[in-house]
Order: sequence, then structure tokens, then C-alpha cells
Amino acid sequence: VQLQASGGGLVQTGGSLRLSCTASRRPIKAYVLAWFRQAPGKERGFVAAISWSGNSTYYADSVKGRFTMSRDNAKNMVYLEMITLKPEDTGVYYCAADVRNYGSGWYQGEYDMGYWGKGTLVTVSS
Repeated sequence: VQLQASGGGLVQTGGSLRLSCTASRRPIKAYVLAWFRQAPGKERGFVAAISWSGNSTYYADSVKGRFTMSRDNAKNMVYLEMITLKPEDTGVYYCAADVRNYGSGWYQGEYDMGYWGKGTLVTVSS
């Protein structure tokens, strides 16, 4: 599966953005999808994940209550709705896919994503 994230941009603190991830070559219903981000000078880290059907979602503590991940298998699209953005949310956001749902592993760094897309830059100004 090929992935491409979009929707990033410059936003003020407290603002909102909606990221999209377009999948191609294969239907995404076979994959668990996730968002990761990499802040300047830091390692890439987990943001959110969603199960194949969308019934289960997982969020990093830093974004819980502010970010919402969803998917539309019919459109082969994945979304990340972000509200109440903070400067520390700044970074390049990547969508990724894998056939496995890592459950608690999302929070423990125990995942190995099979497919990565190109990222989209989100900049939150203070």
C-alpha cells in the first residue's frame, strides 16, 4: 500500500487542522493505520492508531482529548482531526500502515510498521 499525508500547515496556538492520508495500490481495510510525528531534533514518535474497522483507537497521552483519528475504508482515506493545537505539536506528521494491531505496544514503542508515507509539516506558532 502507498500512503501520502496532506493537510499540514501553519496554525496559531489553540487552532485546529485536519490531516488526511490517501492510500493507493491496495484497499486500506486490510491494514491498521497509524499517525506518527517527528519534531525538530527529536525522534519520530507515536501519535494515534486505529483498528481495521475503526472501532478501536489509540492515542498518545500528549494528544488524548485533542486529536481524533478516523478512517473511511470506502474512500481509502485516513484522517487526523487536531484541535487546541500547541507549539509542542509542531513536527512532520506521517501516516503508516501495518497488518497488525499492536494494542498496548503502541504505547510502549513496540511496533514495526510495514508501510510509511511521506509526511506533512505542521507548525504551531506561539
